[in-house]
Amino acid sequence: MKSSELTSAEYNTYYQPYIDTLGDVELMDLMRRQLHNFPQFMESIPEGQWQLSYGLGKWTIAEVLLHVIDAERVFQYRALRIGRNDQTPLPGFDQDTYVPNSRAGERSKKSIIEEYKAVRAASISLFETFGPEQLKLQGTASNSRVSVGALGFLICGHQKHHRNIIRERYLSIQS
Repeated sequence: MKSSELTSAEYNTYYQPYIDTLGDVELMDLMRRQLHNFPQFMESIPEGQWQLSYGLGKWTIAEVLLHVIDAERVFQYRALRIGRNDQTPLPGFDQDTYVPNSRAGERSKKSIIEEYKAVRAASISLFETFGPEQLKLQGTASNSRVSVGALGFLICGHQKHHRNIIRERYLSIQS
């Protein structure tokens, strides 16, 4: 599935910036590329900067990375439920309660990178099982309609969005 095949009815407009950041790409190719590229990006961040925050009350780099992983798990679960045609409305999640409970300050760089790889491999494994008709299935999550395919692109766009924030707001202050 290509991102250009998504319609605006397949996701909440709140997520438009995540979709826009991707351009016109094929979902499975992008998921696999990110599995290769994102760990390289994480590896390039010096260990001493993982606990860096760019402002008072802002997350550290480690917290941002664990937020990306947590959100991927949530989107993955939503895709599984909707892809299996479960029409039970799915609740939202409060990222601001997840982050302090992620124990990011106690985690090693290596453990976070390995967790990301495992979660993304699971996403790839799941999305490979969906046929074209399943990618178009829609359900309700966070009080909005969303398709399985859109959830795949949201996983990728959300990650890219936060990678850009890390580059622009966190790593640029060290230059």
